[in-house]
Amino acid sequence: MMSQIAEIKVPDIGGADNVDVIEVAVKIGDTIAVDDTLVTLETDKATMDVPADIAGTVKAVHIKVGDKVSEGSIIVEIEIEVESESPEDKSEPETKVENSLTAPTAEKAEASKAESTVTPKAEPALTVDTNTAQAPKAAFGTTPVNEANFTKAHAGPSARKLARELGVDLGLVSGSGLKSRILGDDIKSFVKGLMQGGAAQSSAAGASLGGGLDLLPWPKVDFAKFGEVEIKELSRINKITGQNLSRNWVMIPHVTVNEDADMTELEIFRKQLNKEWERESVKLSPLAFIIKASVNALKAFPEFNSSLDGDNLIIKKYYNIGFAADTPNGLVVPVIKDADKKGLKEISIELGELSKRARAGKLKPQEMQGACFTISSLGGIGGTGFTPIVNAPEVAILGVCKSTIKPIWNGQEFEPRLMCPLSLSFDHRVIDGAAGMRFTVYIADLLKDFRRVTL
Repeated sequence: MMSQIAEIKVPDIGGADNVDVIEVAVKIGDTIAVDDTLVTLETDKATMDVPADIAGTVKAVHIKVGDKVSEGSIIVEIEIEVESESPEDKSEPETKVENSLTAPTAEKAEASKAESTVTPKAEPALTVDTNTAQAPKAAFGTTPVNEANFTKAHAGPSARKLARELGVDLGLVSGSGLKSRILGDDIKSFVKGLMQGGAAQSSAAGASLGGGLDLLPWPKVDFAKFGEVEIKELSRINKITGQNLSRNWVMIPHVTVNEDADMTELEIFRKQLNKEWERESVKLSPLAFIIKASVNALKAFPEFNSSLDGDNLIIKKYYNIGFAADTPNGLVVPVIKDADKKGLKEISIELGELSKRARAGKLKPQEMQGACFTISSLGGIGGTGFTPIVNAPEVAILGVCKSTIKPIWNGQEFEPRLMCPLSLSFDHRVIDGAAGMRFTVYIADLLKDFRRVTL
């Protein structure tokens, strides 16, 4: 056996650059195994642990707490054990090296011979490449990309996914990352350049990005000439959220329906449970009831628990519920996994833990993935209704406003009832108006008499 030094670098972290190092879990001399945590990174959106992909002994640590790293940054150097070669095995490479050093002329002669025997059949391939280089518009939009160039391109999974979504041929994109690695910003810059390069490119871009919207340029105004201003850069979460919401609003044909849910009896039940669970420090919120009611509604209306994939509707058999959490840095959506298998107490505890981590910016990426249906609650603030934007690739989202006492006619007289406004937005390509209204009324009926959840 013999030892060898290997480097472990920061992997693909979703295209984020200059990410803060908040914890270094190893030091020189430590013996680590595969999947052991090396460092913890923090973005504006979440924290993430970087595990080791090889086992060995730490010989050098290249980063410390407070450093900023990006994909490809060296974290540690690891000493690993590899099998030593036998003397017979060693002799062969040495012979090969000597041969390669002493016979360059032979190689050149062989290469010249090969060149002289090339047939004209290779010319069409050269012609295709030349045309591709002279016509960049063919690399963006609805035109199929050159799969050979795409495969050979030096890019990570996130960049390749973005390129697929935009119809970009990675073979024509210049990389600005480590060792000319193609980053997400490189793809965006490439697309921007094509969109600004002429009408043909703009047309192709419009077709790819959502229907060929011919919009006027965003107005440029010098606000300082009208009075004092303050320039404040958007947070990373706001930038990401803004891009997603813009895409979802443009691409998804939204319809919103509204209904009031009678929460009178439910509120009495909630306060009773809070007294019973007070010793366990469990505080039950109305949102926990709404999550359970939503799961039952998704089971009754399976098309709401789906995603649109081209001409196919993918209906999910699991029930993960996302909830919009308001944080100092912007809006995030933690996800409660397998909500159908959890009771009110378990959901309430998980709601509290996820909300706390969201406000502290400690959510992990996996805690914000896999949602089937999202609930956006403004109940603690107010409101009588709003139009929540569908969180693609989901097909529906439920908005909840603050419950208020309203006079409701019971057939004989008006009586005060606690009413909660519900607003359901849905993708009209998948769900029609009648189904959307039935779904909302179904949730309202469950909240009015929560015993129906058990049926």
